[in-house]
Amino acid sequence: MDKGPATKADSEADSAADSAADRTTPYARIGGAAGVAAFVERFYGLMDTLPEAAACRAIHPPSLAGSAEKLTWYLTGWLGGPPLFVERRGAPMLRRRHFVAAIGAEERDGWLLCFHRAWAETVADPDLTALIVPQVESLAQHMVNRE
Repeated sequence: MDKGPATKADSEADSAADSAADRTTPYARIGGAAGVAAFVERFYGLMDTLPEAAACRAIHPPSLAGSAEKLTWYLTGWLGGPPLFVERRGAPMLRRRHFVAAIGAEERDGWLLCFHRAWAETVADPDLTALIVPQVESLAQHMVNRE
């Protein structure tokens, strides 16, 4: 059945519905670009300073700026925001991209320590934590490429 031409009210209702849907993405729930940036900054700050993360830090370049930029792009898209990583670097293929680094249990555990602490300090949504953290833990295990 034809509803006739769309009105300004229809357009505003569609826009409001889109905005409501956008607020339900993990990206929106973490605080959008600012939330991702805060998390990534804290994550790499911890990696640079925690003795328990030394093995993980050692497989990164001397400057973490490039790593931070790529993690920001990746998380933005993975959490439901703009697909920045894919636009700039193509498909993530995370395991393949990390084969250049020897990642064992010590590196994985240091990375996860930084992730858990940074997440706890920057994300206040317990439901989002319950959704995201198990997936990240599984991904971290998948990245291990040596015993």
